[in-house]
Amino acid sequence: MARRVVSRKDLIAEAEAGEAEKAAKKKKAKKKATKRKSKAKAAVDVRMKLYWGVFSQNLKRVAVFEFDQKDEAEKRAEELSKGGKSPHFVQKVKEEIAEE
Repeated sequence: MARRVVSRKDLIAEAEAGEAEKAAKKKKAKKKATKRKSKAKAAVDVRMKLYWGVFSQNLKRVAVFEFDQKDEAEKRAEELSKGGKSPHFVQKVKEEIAEE
């Protein structure tokens, strides 16, 4: 059998041809990504109002007062706490305002 003599130049040319072929495949494989349109709804502004809430020890809301009526809310909490009953406390409460 006769042995084929391969020069370095031939090997380099083959390697470069293989790399060029791989690069061409990569270019074909990369497609432009299509942008999806957002289906998200526009954010609706929700208006909130602040109240004073009187709560029992079990975190049940017993009464609600306007924000400027904190003194009345505290008095109501004291009334409900008198006589060995479970303690009541006053806390801020935010509620959504219904739009008309």
